[in-house]
Amino acid sequence: MNLKYRDEELNRLFDALLSLKTREECEQLLDDLCTVSEVLAMKQRLQVATLLRSGAPYHEIVETTGASTSTISRVNRCLQYGSDGYNTVLDRIDVK
Repeated sequence: MNLKYRDEELNRLFDALLSLKTREECEQLLDDLCTVSEVLAMKQRLQVATLLRSGAPYHEIVETTGASTSTISRVNRCLQYGSDGYNTVLDRIDVK
């Protein structure tokens, strides 16, 4: 995504995310910043991205995650042509 609307407050949000050091801190911020539905949607998209990268077919991803095919398509487009956010994060967390 090209952040054409980036400003100092958005940069402040990026800095806030980068300042987190533990899962507990991350959970606390997401709890304050997002609704439960928003957090669950992000969790689902990350799960979809993981399954897409492993080569899972759409019907399996729908069954496993409950995501709509339009959500799966959007995540797939991001994996293929996006800003590489999913790939960067998944490369880092899947190394464990």
